[in-house]
Amino acid sequence: MDVVQKVRSGERIGMPEALELYDLDLFTLGTLADEIRKRMHSKKTYFNINRHINPTNICKDICKFCAYSASRKNPNPYTMSIDEIVSIAKNSWRNGAKEVHIVSAHNPEAGIEWYLGMFKAIKEELPEIHIKALTAAEINFLAQEYGMRYEEILDRMIENGVDSMPGGGAEIFDEKVREYICKGKVSSEGWLDIHRKWHERGKKSNATMLFGHVESRAHRVDHMLRLRDLQDQTGGFNCFIPLVYQRENNYLKVEEFPTGQEILKTIAVSRIVLDNIPHIKAYWVTATINLALIAQEYGANDLDGTIERESIQAAAGAGSSYGMPLDEFVHLIKESGFTPVERDSLYNELKVW
Repeated sequence: MDVVQKVRSGERIGMPEALELYDLDLFTLGTLADEIRKRMHSKKTYFNINRHINPTNICKDICKFCAYSASRKNPNPYTMSIDEIVSIAKNSWRNGAKEVHIVSAHNPEAGIEWYLGMFKAIKEELPEIHIKALTAAEINFLAQEYGMRYEEILDRMIENGVDSMPGGGAEIFDEKVREYICKGKVSSEGWLDIHRKWHERGKKSNATMLFGHVESRAHRVDHMLRLRDLQDQTGGFNCFIPLVYQRENNYLKVEEFPTGQEILKTIAVSRIVLDNIPHIKAYWVTATINLALIAQEYGANDLDGTIERESIQAAAGAGSSYGMPLDEFVHLIKESGFTPVERDSLYNELKVW
């Protein structure tokens, strides 16, 4: 049985077959992924009205791909006060945001009460807003910095109002690649363990993969398979987000940037391999909105959201500084032949446009 027949028969794909998928022509691979997408989600494309908040760019870690941290290429260090963070959240809530997505650098000067206190303060003012916050990399940093166990930090996150976790910090799980691009950051096993413990607490999270830098296709597939294994155990991942590496203003010298075809192939392969993760997100911030819209035909059924403001990817060249107006977002999805569905952070449908 060839790999196309194997996918269509519903058999689970392993490493050799996943690499074979990459060798298929783009049309055949896209058709396979689209068949799965339609079976799971029909023509629905999900998005949410959200606000990204990046409260500090001061970081003790030095990742070669990062253009956001003030420790290297960014000459403007900042740390917001909790009052500033709450004010941003309140303004976004008034503008219709249902979620604040809060990701920071690893700031050793801020203190754990600052990290956790911002969530409590937001919830006191906005009890209905969904807080998606603290990557596994941030949790690992806090555990090391303050001599705490992962479990203690996760429990305190819940006590202070965190509803779900973003998937950042995963990068590529292969430790040799991690050693080169983000030495000192959370290990692959640490990342997976943190999400496992979060899921055991009845909470949901997302998973990411940063690709298009120094990794190989086999590294990408290995990354997906490790996520699939954990999802088999916990069922806690809502969504997988393949993040396209942004090449400006950083120290990771990448000569060959992935083509649009390679990006679409990676999204399609992820839809086929990750048979137990319900949603695949084409994150328009890193893929560009045009390619993200095309990715709807290559397995992706989610485009993230309006985001309002975003600093981390924008610092490395993404066109995301000021988000995407809601009416334009809806129009683009409709014009590409799909049905825009506004969702909450846990994929409950709020409005079909």
